[in-house]
Amino acid sequence: MKARVFVTLKNGVLDPQGKAIGHALNGLGFPQVGEVRQGKLIELEIAGSDADKARADIKAMCEKLLANTVIEKYEIELK
Repeated sequence: MKARVFVTLKNGVLDPQGKAIGHALNGLGFPQVGEVRQGKLIELEIAGSDADKARADIKAMCEKLLANTVIEKYEIELK
């Protein structure tokens, strides 16, 4: 089973990298770009076929290592 974890900053947390990306895109001639928030994508291959167990295990991974839950949120997508 394959899983994707999308980790992004929570709303209200300053995102200086997102600001820099937005400013650079505006400078490159893309004035239509407004606020930019950046994050990270983590792809995992999980052994087994129990989607509920995989989701619970990945949630534990996020809480312990993959995301700083004080300032970041995450979404899990299973395939």
